[in-house]
Amino acid sequence: MERREFLRRGALLAGGTLLSTSVAFAHADTRRPRFVLVILRGALDGLASVPPLGDPDYAGLRRELALHAAGEAAGALPLDGFFGLHPSLSFLHDRYGARELVVLHALASPYRERSHFDGQDVLENGSARPHALQTGWLNRALAAAPARGALEAGVSVGQNMPLVMRGPASVTSWSPSKLVALDEETLARVTELYAGDALLASRLADALAADAIASGEEGEALMRMPQEAAPGARGKARYTDVVRAAAAFLRPDEGPKVAVFDTSGWDTHANEGGAQGQLAGRLAELDAGLSMLRQELGPVWKDTAVLLLTEFGRTAAINGTRGTDHGTATAAFLLGGAVAGGRVMVDWPGLSRRALYQGRDLAPTLDVRSVLKGVLAEHLTVPSRALELEVFPDSAAARALRGLTRI
Repeated sequence: MERREFLRRGALLAGGTLLSTSVAFAHADTRRPRFVLVILRGALDGLASVPPLGDPDYAGLRRELALHAAGEAAGALPLDGFFGLHPSLSFLHDRYGARELVVLHALASPYRERSHFDGQDVLENGSARPHALQTGWLNRALAAAPARGALEAGVSVGQNMPLVMRGPASVTSWSPSKLVALDEETLARVTELYAGDALLASRLADALAADAIASGEEGEALMRMPQEAAPGARGKARYTDVVRAAAAFLRPDEGPKVAVFDTSGWDTHANEGGAQGQLAGRLAELDAGLSMLRQELGPVWKDTAVLLLTEFGRTAAINGTRGTDHGTATAAFLLGGAVAGGRVMVDWPGLSRRALYQGRDLAPTLDVRSVLKGVLAEHLTVPSRALELEVFPDSAAARALRGLTRI
């Protein structure tokens, strides 16, 4: 029996339904926007990923880590004549040329301290303070979005359900297994064992259904990868599996319309590197994953918006260990076939000492909630009133940034 058919039958035998209370997939609609949120945990260096080559103070602050101008050896990729793109981000540069990428700079959440834990909490809870809310803005947005025949749900792909996806809306999750895949006979016995308990049967049905969607025929390689494989190889393979799973959930019309996953390793305190080095390698992996996401989504890409966010930026000047410390404002990326791209959107504050926030950081001029409100309102049709009162409470000063997506 084909594994896919086995999983399907196992889910049915367990007494569950693929549309259970904990996994709510939206029905097909004439307009099926998809949204992918990628959280870059650790504080991405916005001045390295999107260097302000035209700022007279940039090279002096970054010294040996400063990127060369576009057209020079190992130089930045050209954007608008003032900003460049890190040379590792070739796919993003292609999307910029195709008018499918908006680069957002000097952007920050309301958080102004430098704790990763608290900064990520503010980024995900949608308020101005850490731990002020126990639910996430994306889940609340899903709950407030107009229903199209069923609850519109999302999927979290990764080891844990992030705060941004917790809340009243029904969502599901999937994680790459760290264990060797079970054989079909063992799965059949577990299914039979659980069949007499409604709760266990439903949970097993959900897990089998999610695994069938996310893994498919091609998603088995990671499960079979020896545990003694090199950690770097397993990390890359797991990231690949996460990207493919997110696309697999979003492709069907009856599937979720929102997916969330995260990456780590952006805390570059030492030996950050410039055009080459530690950060360049991480950016290259991220860029390759986004290229794979586009490929895996296929025709659905035209309806998709992907937003990459990090909790805060890094210092304008490099430190004594050839890295950067925790900062404030940073860069973000919005890309996809549904994005009105080919633009850098910024109110540039400058990098002079007088212009720096607290004399050390890129000053924030754009509230991340303005970007989120714009994308959620235009792309996912979340009502403006719900955005102001429920999704981002007490955020009237952060007005929605319009025109980011193709309506």
